[in-house]
Amino acid sequence: MAAAVPLAVLALLLLGPGGWGYAEPLRDSLREELVITPLPSGDVAATFQFRTRWDSDLLQEEVSHYRLFPKALGQLISKYSLRELHLSLTQGFWRTRYWGPPFLQAPSGAELWVWFQDTVTDVDKSWKELSNILSGIFCASLNFIDSSNTVTPTASFKPLGLANGTDHYFLRYAVLPREVVCTENLTPWKKLLPCSSKAGLSVLLKADRLFHTSYHSQAVHIRPVCRNARCTSVSWELRQTLSVVFDAFVTGQGKKDWSLFRMFSRTLTEPCPLASESRVYVDITSSSQDNETLEVNPPPLTTYQDVILGTRKTYAVYDLLDMAVISSSRNLNIQLKWKRPLENGYIHYQPAQDRLQPHLLEMLIQLPANSVSKVSIQFERALLKWTEYTPDPNHGFYVSPSVISALVPSMVAAKPVDWEESPLFSSLFPVSDSSSYFVRLYTEPLLVSLPTPDFSMPYNVICLTCTVVAVCYGSFYNLLTRTFHIEEPSTGGLAKRLANLIRRARGVPPL
Repeated sequence: MAAAVPLAVLALLLLGPGGWGYAEPLRDSLREELVITPLPSGDVAATFQFRTRWDSDLLQEEVSHYRLFPKALGQLISKYSLRELHLSLTQGFWRTRYWGPPFLQAPSGAELWVWFQDTVTDVDKSWKELSNILSGIFCASLNFIDSSNTVTPTASFKPLGLANGTDHYFLRYAVLPREVVCTENLTPWKKLLPCSSKAGLSVLLKADRLFHTSYHSQAVHIRPVCRNARCTSVSWELRQTLSVVFDAFVTGQGKKDWSLFRMFSRTLTEPCPLASESRVYVDITSSSQDNETLEVNPPPLTTYQDVILGTRKTYAVYDLLDMAVISSSRNLNIQLKWKRPLENGYIHYQPAQDRLQPHLLEMLIQLPANSVSKVSIQFERALLKWTEYTPDPNHGFYVSPSVISALVPSMVAAKPVDWEESPLFSSLFPVSDSSSYFVRLYTEPLLVSLPTPDFSMPYNVICLTCTVVAVCYGSFYNLLTRTFHIEEPSTGGLAKRLANLIRRARGVPPL
């Protein structure tokens, strides 16, 4: 018992100021947020942003311990004297005409642009080594970046963080438009998050749902920011962003109602314990064009208003750190429902499945007098299987006629009659109200020309193939199976013996 006292005192002395009683304040923080935006086309966009801020100067301090900031990226900043790094991996193209302006725009494929410190002597060498290292970190083809696809812009890509100078000699920019984004790129991107995909908003990052979308873009942005108002010291900020657009007709069967479970097949159960802020924002700004109102469930406790991209927006805010948001059900499934007035109609659309069912589009509308309504549908031409073409494929393919059913107001007052005694044209489509009559109209069938292959080519290929096979196979088979025999010359026949007898009788030497 007496020997244990010095050991205890020694342990307390070893803890010292950096032990349990004198813990240093945290110098890093994590803020995560998700913005859900219903788009004018009926689709919905989800934008994730994870901001990690570290109050440390990686260029001047020797850092050996990393808590929230990824060590792999921190070592890159120190080794290659980076000022800023911006990397994006995008699949698809953001259609501004139908979706509106995006929060963060990125080109299709891989984009990388880096600002180096003015202390770097060989920028091209550092750029080449950095692209190869990033290729290994994010499992991308960034190692194909070389002088043939690298440029040095002078006006388009200014520093987004603190910048003492703008000497564009230290800027490099490259794009790989053929880069295909897949799960191999998403997995290392999620591993850079402090909570990975175990808790918080990152649990929604399910690969099979994120890549089954019309648009997918993930990015990494590193820049220096001011640590205080006077900007006397520098902090490093890492922003990991991910934007996806869920197609209403592919994943939602034509309905504009959405929910977290419907988009991600998961719900939120708990915040990330390392995050100082974890919120979900839902754009509930009403669409004045369609006169629709958006309802969210559960009702938000607070709302937030701001001018975003030149438009005043209203957001419903769900704070995951608020115990009242999740503690009641331990399951947060935000639902979005659109309410449309009945007089404006409800469009019913059923997408087609190849070789299983056709498209179905029904529209219930009310047309004013002397008005014109135009309906246009975009389609893509595709090649069919060669057995699916008709005997006259160059004639084209027919699309079924459209059907218009309407109740037309009657200008003549009609008296009730017996339908059984009425003529055919008045009893086929009876109506209970004599002030209107039912009309069904059909449009002409549509003839569409599809790409038609050259059907003579299969015949030519079959003939050529059969000829080559017959000649080659027949020759080889004949050579492999034929037996060759060498015939010895014979000593003579009956004619030769008779000739020798005659020659012997005459005294002539035999043959």
